[in-house]
Amino acid sequence: MNILIVDDEALARSRLQTLLADLGGHQCASAATAAEALALLTPAPGSSSHSPPFEVLLLDIHLPGQDGLQLARQLRQLAHAPAVVFVTAHTEHALSAFELDAVDYLTKPVRRERLQQALAKAARAQATPSAAPAPVPIPVGEALLIQDRGRTERVPLAEVLYCKAELKYVTVCSASRSYILDGSLSELEARYPQHWVRIHRNALVARHAIRALEKHRHPQEGDIWAVRLHGLAQWLSVSRRQLAVVRAALLH
Repeated sequence: MNILIVDDEALARSRLQTLLADLGGHQCASAATAAEALALLTPAPGSSSHSPPFEVLLLDIHLPGQDGLQLARQLRQLAHAPAVVFVTAHTEHALSAFELDAVDYLTKPVRRERLQQALAKAARAQATPSAAPAPVPIPVGEALLIQDRGRTERVPLAEVLYCKAELKYVTVCSASRSYILDGSLSELEARYPQHWVRIHRNALVARHAIRALEKHRHPQEGDIWAVRLHGLAQWLSVSRRQLAVVRAALLH
């Protein structure tokens, strides 16, 4: 993979370059500031450079000038943004990092095994999504069993518009109400793989309910994408990595 290291400490850049060389199969470049990184990631208009794009960004958070979180937010607007792996000595920014769709968060000093895991995640995130599977009719009577205060209720799967992970539970939403399901998104996705489209790490939507993919302007985060579902007034945020999957689902 082509990897860009962004860290203002020369020793830290050298350490990552050494680890990448040990792992083999990677090409890397480095930058000391966000401005230098942007210059490498966004060639000047009319540039004749045919260098392949960077697939992964190993990004420090504390940088002079624009910090790593601000840079990652800005990169979300690129058509072909690299997968971001934060590499930092500080643990307190992990939540903010994952809200920006970072594929991993490494703390210094970085271990080779941990870096290898992060690169594997980045490779999966950057893989070209396969074409959306053809819709399959939901079997008559298929339903989710919801346990609520000693009461069991069958919620027809055809009525469920989306499911969202909330702490240890999953919120299951229809057009009229929501339920709490004791389970996980992964279990639902595995059980009904052709029914759902994953739009974010914490959300699945019913494939048949998707009506539109829209771009919204956020005052802090810039351009963000969201889907509209049939029968639902609110829009649901789509992560950058899932954009192609959602676009493919709209075509089927």
